[in-house]
Amino acid sequence: MTSTIFGRKIGMTELYRGNTRLPVTEISLLPMTVTQVKSTDKDGYSAIQVAFGPKKHRQEITFADGLTVGNTINPSDVVTVGSVCTIRGTSKGKGYTGVVKRWNFAGGPRTHGQSDRLRAPGSIGQGTTPGRVHKGKHMAGRMGSDTVTLKAVTIIKHDTEHNRVWVMGPVPGSRHSLLRLDITTKASL
Repeated sequence: MTSTIFGRKIGMTELYRGNTRLPVTEISLLPMTVTQVKSTDKDGYSAIQVAFGPKKHRQEITFADGLTVGNTINPSDVVTVGSVCTIRGTSKGKGYTGVVKRWNFAGGPRTHGQSDRLRAPGSIGQGTTPGRVHKGKHMAGRMGSDTVTLKAVTIIKHDTEHNRVWVMGPVPGSRHSLLRLDITTKASL
């Protein structure tokens, strides 16, 4: 069974294990308050609704039985060092971008009189047949602000006093963005 907790990304740093330097991301875990309990008899499924953070975000998650409305779930009870989790967040928004940045197009030649075609997409379709541009053609447009899921991320360090964890590698989003951590397995390093 997976346990879900929420946190805010603090930023990236590094930790040392012996002589090995590890790139880690610091996450501040948010205490959650149970606001509603869903039951299979009444609602058709089993879940709880929790509120967390300063704006009281509400999410439905699956959690252990025995919780009632008003209970506070401490994230430190769920997290242990060595736990493997799935992290979901919203990637940084890049705005409206061209094809070189968005799709890694090469652009046109830099010489032979091509003064204004350096980062242009070039031809986008065929001739008379089919006489249209195919759906899904890679073109300029909005980039980023997508939901990104990272699987099998290991928790390297845990500070129970300040409700913070350090996970291996980068996670999606900017600083202070909301993250969802689904603890899948508990293991020790």
